Amino acid sequence: MTDLLSPALWMVLGALLIPVFRGHLRTAVLLGIPLLTLWSVWQVADGVSGTVTFLEYAIEPVEGSPVRRLFATVFAMMAFLGGLYAFKTAKWFELSAAYAYAAGAIGVCFAGDLITLFLYWELMALFSTVLVWCGGTPAARAAGIRYAIMHLLGGVILKVGIEGVVISTGSVQIVPMLATDFNTWMILIGILINAAAPPVSAWLSDAYPESSHTGSVFLSAFTTKTAVLALLMLFPGEQVLIWIGLYMIMYGIVFALLENDARRILAYSIVNQVGFMVCAIGIGTQMALNGAAAHAFAHIIYKALLFMSAGVVLYRTGKSRCTDLGGLFRTMPLTTIMGIIGALSISSFPLTSGFTTKTMISQAAVDEQLMVVYLLLTAASAGVFLHAGIKFPWFVFFQKDSGLRPKDAPWNMALAMGGCAFICILLGVAPGLIYQLLPYPVNYEPYSAYKVLFYLQLLLFSGLAFFILLPLMKRTETISLDTDWFWRRLGHAGWGVVERLMASVSDKAERAGAAAIDYGNYMARRYLSNPHAEDSLETSVFGRSWTIGTTALWITILLSGYTFAYYI
Repeated sequence: MTDLLSPALWMVLGALLIPVFRGHLRTAVLLGIPLLTLWSVWQVADGVSGTVTFLEYAIEPVEGSPVRRLFATVFAMMAFLGGLYAFKTAKWFELSAAYAYAAGAIGVCFAGDLITLFLYWELMALFSTVLVWCGGTPAARAAGIRYAIMHLLGGVILKVGIEGVVISTGSVQIVPMLATDFNTWMILIGILINAAAPPVSAWLSDAYPESSHTGSVFLSAFTTKTAVLALLMLFPGEQVLIWIGLYMIMYGIVFALLENDARRILAYSIVNQVGFMVCAIGIGTQMALNGAAAHAFAHIIYKALLFMSAGVVLYRTGKSRCTDLGGLFRTMPLTTIMGIIGALSISSFPLTSGFTTKTMISQAAVDEQLMVVYLLLTAASAGVFLHAGIKFPWFVFFQKDSGLRPKDAPWNMALAMGGCAFICILLGVAPGLIYQLLPYPVNYEPYSAYKVLFYLQLLLFSGLAFFILLPLMKRTETISLDTDWFWRRLGHAGWGVVERLMASVSDKAERAGAAAIDYGNYMARRYLSNPHAEDSLETSVFGRSWTIGTTALWITILLSGYTFAYYI
């Protein structure tokens, strides 16, 4: 029976215990539960651990494989590092939501069937929304609502696809497929929404920067990377993903270069980096799939490091706009160094994790003679160095002196950043540590003279271009319009139309109710004056007129909505 228990349940237990304990006991739960989960992850054997019957389908709650274990490992590590980073400043409900969110991601890793995957998928959507709301501002509440709507839409689309596949095949197993019919397209679209693929990627840059300085660290780690894992398991070799991934890469670079808010720069950078993974999954070879998995692992760590450094700045200064920052290296040297290490890692600088993982994706494109793809990936690597490798640390920690003299990171935040930085360098110096965990045998040497020199030249000239164009790169108090402009505007306009329509219908219903009451009163008076009249048998006198009209309207709307939802 224990074979049916997912390691995610340890994180669920942690989420339930966090509100119960206080002080050092809560800290022990925060740091101990992820380590216990990590141990449990490595106890799951390859293959299906057990099955149960549900609605005549064979449900497989737990299934292990190398790629599942790899993602679950880094998710458990991020829960530990995120808990260490957050425990002194985050509220208990934020910590509890973060651990439930991590539980959903780990549950997806070991889900052996589509139904179990969907349940954990929705668990993530629920508690990640709570994390956005924990930002505690009106902007965070509004962004959380938009975030929830978008993920509700993605969940419905995914559910429709899963139901169609189950009905057409009679199986709920997770097996590789291609987008060849309506059902598989629905599954692919539902996953791509969570992967933040344009044109519905704006939920990420809208919501993540509005969360708290600790919440954004957790948010950066789980949702988009579980989508990458789902694509790895369900759609390896789906060629449309090559072009979707390339579009994500370029889209993320352009918007990150335009952005003024430090955390929004990093949010767009997530879209850019996930694009590399999606493109690799579309290539679909063993080298490409290894590259996607390895780069997801590295990305979770160095992106968390970048968000941690930005979070420390926000925590100490209360500011996140580049135009308000600068010169912080004077009093925040540790945070500056940690931010630089994260920036070098995301830029694929030699001796960092980004170099030993991202270059596998470029090599896969070369192996398949996809020269256009290779050239675009190379150009994108230069763009990554521009927006995340140089722009973020330059405008936040250097550039002009803002006059701010904040303290450096608290000790727990410094330890969490140090742990992430250590992993970034360790995987760059000893890439074999991650290569041995990948799903396929690795025959790749990242540190050839050609690759090292090529990437050093690429980064050098990218940096030179940045400083030559520095007058054009300086940020101003502007707002970048993304595709969410359409549904924000259309949403407001549409809701206004609905409100006016409902007001009109309600008014008519109230007048009809008033007329019915007048008629009822008239018939009652006739009955009292002539009890034997044939047309006055069962008439009653109603109360206040507005109650009838409003109640009738809402009963009609609710019944219609229920009927539509049930049958559609």
